[in-house]
Amino acid sequence: MKMSALCGFVLTTLLVLASARPKAGPEQKCKSGPMDLVFLIDSSRSVRPHEFETMRKFMIDILGTLDIGLNATRVGVVQYSSQVRSEFSLKTHPRLDAMVKGINEIIPLAQGTMTGLAIKYVMNAAFIHEEGDRPKVPNVAVIVTDGRPQDRVSEVAAEARGKGIEIYAVGVARADMASLRAMASPPFEDHVFLVESFDLIHQFGLQFQDKLCGIDLCLASEHSCEHICESSPGSFHCLCLPGYTLREDGKTCAAIDLCAMGKHDCEQICISTPGVFTCDCNEGFKLDEDKKTCTMIDYCSFGNHSCDHECESVLNDYFCRCNHGYRLLDAKRCEAIDMCAEGKHDCEQICISTPGVFTCDCNEGFKLDEDKKTCTNTDLCGSVQHGCEHQCVSTPGSFYCDCPEGQLLQEDGRSCGSCKSANIDLVLLIDGSKSVRPQNFELVKKFVNQVVDSLDVSAQGTRVGLVQYSSRVRTEFPLNRHHTADEIKAAVMKVDYMEKGTMTGLALKHMLETSFSEAEGARPAGRNIPRVGLVFTDGRSQDDITEFAKKAKEAGITMYAVGVGKAVEDELREIASQPLEKHFYYTTDFSAISTIAENLKLNVCPAESQGEIEVKDPCACESLVEFQQATMSSLEHLTSKLSAMTARLEQLQNQLLSRK
Repeated sequence: MKMSALCGFVLTTLLVLASARPKAGPEQKCKSGPMDLVFLIDSSRSVRPHEFETMRKFMIDILGTLDIGLNATRVGVVQYSSQVRSEFSLKTHPRLDAMVKGINEIIPLAQGTMTGLAIKYVMNAAFIHEEGDRPKVPNVAVIVTDGRPQDRVSEVAAEARGKGIEIYAVGVARADMASLRAMASPPFEDHVFLVESFDLIHQFGLQFQDKLCGIDLCLASEHSCEHICESSPGSFHCLCLPGYTLREDGKTCAAIDLCAMGKHDCEQICISTPGVFTCDCNEGFKLDEDKKTCTMIDYCSFGNHSCDHECESVLNDYFCRCNHGYRLLDAKRCEAIDMCAEGKHDCEQICISTPGVFTCDCNEGFKLDEDKKTCTNTDLCGSVQHGCEHQCVSTPGSFYCDCPEGQLLQEDGRSCGSCKSANIDLVLLIDGSKSVRPQNFELVKKFVNQVVDSLDVSAQGTRVGLVQYSSRVRTEFPLNRHHTADEIKAAVMKVDYMEKGTMTGLALKHMLETSFSEAEGARPAGRNIPRVGLVFTDGRSQDDITEFAKKAKEAGITMYAVGVGKAVEDELREIASQPLEKHFYYTTDFSAISTIAENLKLNVCPAESQGEIEVKDPCACESLVEFQQATMSSLEHLTSKLSAMTARLEQLQNQLLSRK
C-alpha cells in the first residue's frame, strides 16, 4: 500500500511539474537568484525498486526547471536509510546533464529510516564551504520520506533551521505528519506536504517552483499581515512596526507596553507609548538629568524662607529649625536656651550658661570634683576645728592628722604617741608546698584565722593581706580587699591548696615589691602605719632567702617567722626581726600551731608581745580607767567630726543664700 502510494506521488508530481512549466528551451528556465539545494531522499527497504525509479525521475524533472550553474543554482543529492551516503555534493556537477547522470547511477541502500541522522549529515557535511556551500546564498533542503523516522528529528531539525537551512518535508502515503511538522520550516502550510491526492501534489509543485523563481507572495497573494509583509523565496512572513510585537496568529500586531511589563527604570511614574517609555515624577518632585530618578523640590533653595538658623525642606513645603542650644519661637525666629536661668542644672555652687548647655564652677577655696558638678573644700584644716595634736594635712574634701618623726598616730586619729599596736598593715605568707599536705593546709588556714581574731580589723585600723606560695606565688587577697575579720576569715577558708615546691625567697620578693604597695592597699609610709610580715613554712626553701629577707627588714617591715616540722631553723632566724625571741616561733607538729597563734601578738611596741597574753579583769580599777580614757577619746573624736560637719553645713547654707 505504501509503495503504491509513493509511486503514485512521484508519477503525479511529474505530471504536475510537466504541466506547470513550459516544454523546452533555456529561455523557459526559472531565472531565480543563486541557491544551494540538497535533496534528502529516503531509500529504506520499504521503498521498492520501481518506486525508487519514479523518485529519480521526480528529482530530474525538478532539476529541469532550475537554472543550474556554479554561479546560479547548485544541487546536491543525499540518500539515507540506516546510514547516510552523499551521491554528489553542491560542487560536484556544474551542468544539468552531469547531475542527471549522477542521479541515474544511485543504488538504493534499502535499510532502516534514520531521518534525524540524515538531517544532521546535511547540516554538518553537505552545507559546508568545502562541499560547495556559498556564503549569503539560501540553503534549501527537500526531504522526501515514506515512513516514520526511527530516530529523533525535532532537535536536530531545529538546529538546522537555526543555522538558516529552509526545510521542505514531503511525506508519501502513511508518513507521520507530526514528524513532518517537526522537520519542516514554518509556516507549515508552505513547507509540509502529505501526498494523498492530486491537489496536494499540485500545490507542492507550484509553491516550490514559486520559491525557486522568486515570486513575491506578499504582492501576489492575500497575506493578511496587519503591518508589514516580508517575502522569502516561496513564502512570506509578517512583521510589526517598531514598538509592536507579532501576536500568536502570526499576522496581527500588539503594542508593546514597557511600563506594564515592568521593563523600565522610572523611579516614580512611567508613561508608555508603543515600544518606548518616558518617566515623570509625583507632585512635589522634579525629574533629574538622567530622566529616570526624581528629587524632592527644595523650597529652601528659593531663598525666601526667612529662617533665623536652618531651613529644612519637606514635601511641598519647608520648616525652620534652630541650631543646638536654641529653641524656635514663632516658626522662624530662634532664642538661646539658658539652662542655668531655667534651673535645669545640678551644679552645687556656680552655673555658667552657654546656649543649650551649662558648665559648673566652684567658689573660692573649693575645687570642682570629678563629676564636674559638686565642689570640695580644699582647706578643711583652715576652716574647721580639726583637733590634730601635731599637724593637720588637708586633702580634697577631708583632712588627716600627722605626727612628728618617731611618733605614731593613735586610735583617736588626732593624738600622737610612741607606740600603737592595734593599727598595722599585715601580710601573711603561707607555705602551700606539696610537703604540707591537704589536711595540714586546713590547719594552717585555721592558724591564720586565729591570728585574725586577735586583731582589730577595719579600713582605718588593721588591714590584712594573704599570699600563698609554692613553686610560684599567688596573692589570695590584698590589704585593701576585706575590712572586717569575718570577711577575711571567710576568704581564708576558700583558699585552694597549691602544692608543688617551696620558693620562700620568691614569696618574700613578692611581699616586698607587690603586697606592701599602695596599689594593693598598703597605706603611705608617711602615715607611719607599721608594716608587719608573717612567714609560715614547713621546710627548707628551694631558692635563696637572704637578699629579700634583708631588704624587707631594711624597708621597715617587722618580720615574724613561724616554722613547723622540717622547717630550717637557720632560715627562720634569718627571716625574723630582732629580738628573735619575739619574732621567731617553731613547733614540730602541725597540731601545735594553734598554741603559737594563742601566744603570738603582732605589734611593734617594745613593752608588748612578751610571753603569755595577759587577760585583764574588766572590773579591776586599772581596766575601768582604761575604758574611761578610751571612751573619752572616742567622744572627742566624734565631737571633732560633728564640728567639721556643722561648719560645712553653714558654708553650704551661706552659698545658697548668696545665690538667691
